Parts: sequence; C-alpha cells; structure tokens
Amino acid sequence: MNATPENSLRKRALGGIVLRIAGTILVLGLLFHFLPVRQVRAALRLVPLHLWALVVVGYLASHAIASMKWRLMVNRAGSGLSVAQAAHCYFAGLFSVLLLPSIVGGDIVRAGLAMRMGRSKAAILFGSFLDRILDFLALALLTVAGAVLVPGSLSAESRYLFFVLGAAALGLGIVALLVIVLLPARRFSFRMRRKLVRLREAQRAMAERRQSVLAALVLALVVQGSFIGLTAALADAAGLHLAFQAWLFAWPMAKISALVPLTQGGIGVREAALVGLLLPFGAPAARTVAVGFAWEGVIIVGGLIGGLGAYLIGKMRLDVG
Repeated sequence: MNATPENSLRKRALGGIVLRIAGTILVLGLLFHFLPVRQVRAALRLVPLHLWALVVVGYLASHAIASMKWRLMVNRAGSGLSVAQAAHCYFAGLFSVLLLPSIVGGDIVRAGLAMRMGRSKAAILFGSFLDRILDFLALALLTVAGAVLVPGSLSAESRYLFFVLGAAALGLGIVALLVIVLLPARRFSFRMRRKLVRLREAQRAMAERRQSVLAALVLALVVQGSFIGLTAALADAAGLHLAFQAWLFAWPMAKISALVPLTQGGIGVREAALVGLLLPFGAPAARTVAVGFAWEGVIIVGGLIGGLGAYLIGKMRLDVG
C-alpha cells in the first residue's frame, strides 16, 4: 500500500523531532561531560526564585512590545489585524517555539493563524518577513556595538568568528537581493505571479510608510536589548560578573546560533555558543552554562504562559463573537 502525502509528511515531522531530541541529548551530554555538574548546580542555586520570576515577567513584557511591533508591520502592509488578534497570533507562535525546531517555526504558526483573520495574506507574509529581518538587524547592531565597545577584550578567535558571521549574513542578503531582482517573473506560474504582485503591493504600501519601519527597528532594539539586560541580571545573581558590553557582543550571536535546528528549540547550542563567546572575557564555563539554563527556563515558562494567554484571548474572542 502506497504511503499518502499526509503520512509521508507526518513521518518526516516525527523523524525530525526524534533527530532534534537526540541532538539535544547529545549536546547536553557533551556539555555535562566536559563541565563540572556540581559547579553548574551551585551557580543555579545562587539565582533567587523571586528574581527569576521577575525576569519571566520582563520576558513576557518584552514580547508584548514585540507583538505590537509585529502588528505594526503587518498592518502597515495592509493586514488590518486588531490588537487582540495580533496578540492571539503572536503568543500562539511564541508557545509553538517550544515544540518546533526554532523561532522560524513559531513565525510560520503565527503567520498561518493571522492569514485566517487578516484582510491580505500577502500583507501578513511580507510584514512578518520584514519584522523578522528587523529583529536580525537589531541583533547585528547590538553585536557590532558590543564589539566596538570592547575591542581590546576580544580574542583573535572571537574577532574571526564575528567577521565570518557578518560576511555570511551580508553574502546571504546579497544573494537574496540578486534572486529577487534578476529572476524573470515569466518563470513562475500565473498563480505564483499573481501572488508576487500582491507581495509587491504590500511592499509598496510599506515603502510609503518608512517612518513605521524605523519605529519598528527601534522597538526591535528595545526588545532584544531588554533580553540581554535580563540575561545579565541572571548572570550577576549567579556570580558571573561581566561588563554589559560583553553581553552585547556574545548574547545576540549565541541567539543566532540557536536558530540552527540541531536540537529542540536550540537547547544546548545556545549555551555552548555562549561558553565559547564569553571565554575571552574570563567567564567560567560552568557559570555561563548555568546562566544559559536559567534563561532556558525563562523561555519555557514564558512560552507556556504565552500559550495560555493566546488560548484565553482566542476563547474570549469566540465568546464575544
């Protein structure tokens, strides 16, 4: 009996989940093999529960701002989402990150829900894409700021890694631009060309509102900067005392590294990246990993609360409707 496309997709999805779980176990196993587990636990115990709870609150407040930023982008492109609709879609996407390989999967869930509510699917797609680009740009700007502020504290390896990542990001951007500009429209089907026309209309609508894009970039800097500040507060409580410039340099790069779908939600990859990036600043590896695990706890609890909030918002909207 031949497998249906639906069954094939399910098998692939299940296989991907199994591989990511295996990758998570492998990465965590390697971390705990090379690091003193007792020191990691001791550093985690130094973080007061009330401080950790306040960090969770700050994490959710930052995502509330990010929800406003995303709504600003998709609405400027012509989606017409209300505040409640945008919050429902955004926090449902935040929750789904816990179950999917990376934040990109959360973006897909968020956009999929928004397409059922918005006036234009093209506006949702283009606005969401631009919103994510602005997030990456904010991370890049913060990383550059950190690298500029602490040039003497960076090892040759850290400088090399920074330039490699920067060159790779620039190269990908140039390739994407060339594909968009040079690829002939006639190579696409009529249906696809019609969708591209809608995307171009959304792009033009956004281009006429450049001030909104700038405002969204400022909000992205605020959100990503707040995440760095919250992580630094956890680190300080865990006994990892570093200059804020070091976090400006290392945290965004570690977050970008966690986008690689090797483990579930980037668990382990982010911590390993932080260890390598913060070693030149004199950060003990065990304390760095402890801070990373404390932040993973914030992400998990924040995602669960966000999912509950999305469910309640959706239920209230249905009851009102």
